[in-house]
Amino acid sequence: MTKRPWLLYTLVTTLFWGVWGALIELPGRAGFPPTLVYIAWALTMIPCALVGLAIINWKLDIDLKSVFLGMVIGLTGAGGQIVLFQALLNGPAYLVFPIISLSPVITVLLSVIFLKETTTKKHWIGIILALIAIVMMSFQKPDSNAISGYLWIVFALLVFFAWGTQAFYMKLANNHMKAESIFFYMMITGLMLIPAAYLMTDMTHKINWGFRGPWLAALVSTLNSIGALTLVYAIRYGKVIIVAPLTNAVAPIITVILSLLIYAVIPNPVIITGIVIALISVYLMAE
Repeated sequence: MTKRPWLLYTLVTTLFWGVWGALIELPGRAGFPPTLVYIAWALTMIPCALVGLAIINWKLDIDLKSVFLGMVIGLTGAGGQIVLFQALLNGPAYLVFPIISLSPVITVLLSVIFLKETTTKKHWIGIILALIAIVMMSFQKPDSNAISGYLWIVFALLVFFAWGTQAFYMKLANNHMKAESIFFYMMITGLMLIPAAYLMTDMTHKINWGFRGPWLAALVSTLNSIGALTLVYAIRYGKVIIVAPLTNAVAPIITVILSLLIYAVIPNPVIITGIVIALISVYLMAE
């Protein structure tokens, strides 16, 4: 691990994101809307950003290029989350999430073309298998909700491109600025979009303001924020063409296993097959 710090940071990200994925349903089930969960998440970015700044002795990169790259990374990440809410309003989750799950394809293509990243044949096989596994693990059974128009496809594609380019820009920025500065600007953009999330919240419905609402959302969201910070470090020390597919393939495995234990939900055969393929890809990419 000490010789491959990128792998350590990647594992921390996948572990924290996997646990977050399983627990983030709890506030929603208790009556706390996803848009307000976003606000709780944005606020949990603050302590993580302060820890990062303390590590670099509060020497934030403030040159124009650093600010631009940091804001692009933050807007593609947090902005993608806001657009996702809109996509799910009119579009079916069983179609939206498989589209979004392919975002690492954009990351890999951009990194190969512009950053000239390359790796071994074994790693390439692992990357391809990871992308296949991500789509399979995003599979959800169709529900009875009606599909309203086709605008949701546009929103889903926007998230697809936003999250795919975010990891690419993380690597690009790490070649110019400190990882901690990148995360600071991610925090700033997350806070900037809080008004948009609030305006998207349906305040006519009863909202749980107790512990299982905002407080639980904040505790669970902290896992995501810490994972985002370690992801910046993982991309700093590793190849983004490996880190991006790896995190997106492993985290859902942890989520599925925990969901099985917590909610007694047995995954369908497509997801189980995806897990097996993901495990094979992890073995190949971690070699």
